[in-house]
Amino acid sequence: MIEVKNIVKSFDGKTILRDISARFETGKTNLIIGKSGSGKTVLMKSIVGLIRPEAGEILYDGKNVLRMDAQEVKALRCEIGMLFQGSALFDSLTVLENVMFPLKMFTRQSSAEREKRARFCLERVNLIGADRQYPSEISGGMQKRVAIARAIALNPKYLFCDEPNSGLDPQTSILIDELVRDITREYNITTIINTHDMSSVLGIGENIIFLDRGEKVWEGNSDGIFASTNEKLNDFVFASNLFKAVKEYIDDRNTKK
Repeated sequence: MIEVKNIVKSFDGKTILRDISARFETGKTNLIIGKSGSGKTVLMKSIVGLIRPEAGEILYDGKNVLRMDAQEVKALRCEIGMLFQGSALFDSLTVLENVMFPLKMFTRQSSAEREKRARFCLERVNLIGADRQYPSEISGGMQKRVAIARAIALNPKYLFCDEPNSGLDPQTSILIDELVRDITREYNITTIINTHDMSSVLGIGENIIFLDRGEKVWEGNSDGIFASTNEKLNDFVFASNLFKAVKEYIDDRNTKK
């Protein structure tokens, strides 16, 4: 589990995060949502350790990362998997070599052991047979699955996903969502997803925090979104006519009961 308590972060005198507190549960898909400029990316970077907040605590299973020494931080980073928005694969490496990369960097495993682990991860994301191909030779959805395989190669306790469905078609986005959710449950990972994809929010949002102008203004799950009376949340989630129609249908059905 990861907890943040009273996080404050400013840039050039402008406050980006205002007293943010939240709990991200193990074995569940935890989502951070909000409009552009809401502070969700800054919050995720703060939790990962790429940005240091001015105030507050960031606890990984009870241990405050802001008070760790360099050796403790290095050990923690070996327990973290990252899925970047653009997949961030190495073009000059094959699919298999991309997945093996963190194993070569952070473990003392033999080449045979690294390859065995990488092939297991590729099998887990249904990419058997693509190991010798290069990123440019596979689709965007396949690239994202390679990135997931690489993210779980070190068997992480914590997984961070930054806009995992960016640039993907709706059907592929659903597949990626379900894959991340299934891996989270299967390996009991604390997964935090930064997204503005409403299909993801409603599909796999088991624990959601909504940020607005640097403040946490709502917390709940995907079911709670339809029952929410928070105007800012409703304006954000139901901006499209499709989701607005779904909410109106549910509200009308509940009124008639």
